[in-house]
Amino acid sequence: MQFQETELTQQVAATAKDFAEQYIRPHVMEWDEAQFFPESLFREMGKLGLMGVLVPAEYGGAGLGYFEYNAIIQEIAKVCGSIGLSVAAHNSLCTNHILSFGNDDQKKRWLPKLATAEWIGAWGLTEPNTGSDAGNMKTTAVKQGDQWVLNGTKSWITHGKTGEIAVVICRTGEPRTSGNSTAFVVERGTPGFSAGKKENKLGMRASETAEMIFDNCIISDDNRLGAVGDGFRQAMKILDGGRISIAALSAGIAKGAYEAALKYAQERHQFDQPIANFQGISFKLADMATEIMASDLLIWQACDLKNRGEKVTREGAMAKYYASEVAVKTATEAVQIFGGYGYTKDFPVEKYYRDAKLCTIGEGTSEIQKMVIAREVLH
Repeated sequence: MQFQETELTQQVAATAKDFAEQYIRPHVMEWDEAQFFPESLFREMGKLGLMGVLVPAEYGGAGLGYFEYNAIIQEIAKVCGSIGLSVAAHNSLCTNHILSFGNDDQKKRWLPKLATAEWIGAWGLTEPNTGSDAGNMKTTAVKQGDQWVLNGTKSWITHGKTGEIAVVICRTGEPRTSGNSTAFVVERGTPGFSAGKKENKLGMRASETAEMIFDNCIISDDNRLGAVGDGFRQAMKILDGGRISIAALSAGIAKGAYEAALKYAQERHQFDQPIANFQGISFKLADMATEIMASDLLIWQACDLKNRGEKVTREGAMAKYYASEVAVKTATEAVQIFGGYGYTKDFPVEKYYRDAKLCTIGEGTSEIQKMVIAREVLH
């Protein structure tokens, strides 16, 4: 595996960084305070190819690989975790599910709109009573002729209110049986498909999180992705890749917090010298730098495997688990280095602190990642 970034990866990272500095940084706290989801921003990112990173050019995407995708997510998350999260969810979950399991007609129908961010995508697996226990989901799809009738509620859905299109995993068999779920695409405006409660969150507040409600929602069988009963298997494969993006999101947040703390420690004087001169502070910075580098190496390994089309279950889980925990630790220590100022909204580290925690929960908790890793290493 090559650890040297290619010129293409560097160029893509520079594009994402410039965009984040110009169009995101000035509004970070404003959007966070108001829990405002800036739809128009994502349309602009779509014009740069940042919303169809992995989609081939024939479907209107950028046709890039996972190293470039990782770089994009990290550069955006360094500035705002919320926007990074929405970019990750749109690319890795909704868009990638259709790219991975849709037939050619379905890809031509939906991917160009997703890749350009003409449409924002959502992905529904989690329910109010089934987070990690997805095999026991309550949302059902019942076949009636050449149509399906969907009933149930999906919760904690990124873009659950605003997204124009959603990939939804519904139970089509008995609870807790093998092959009991199927994936469907539902477009906004379909009768019986509505948005429910928008969550009031600790962090990631500019990334919309809401319920999706299905009340006798009728869709065509043409909206089914893959075979009946294949939904859960598809979802697990999508999450394998999605965890790389959450690892990248975590690393970006960690780097943002670290860079802010490093700068502050060199500028803040106590006892007539920069606080970075004190071992208690310098050792914190050393730990941060080491653990962020380790996160990057795990992410790069997973990206390399994904680009080569190899199984990435273990490596994706390792990267997501480790990088997300490092993000929380790094953000916590950054607040500590800032002292009292770190506890105020006048400085950036309190937002990294709030945003980081979701990374240990979303797309499989740290505990679930350890279960996945353990299962992989024990078999």
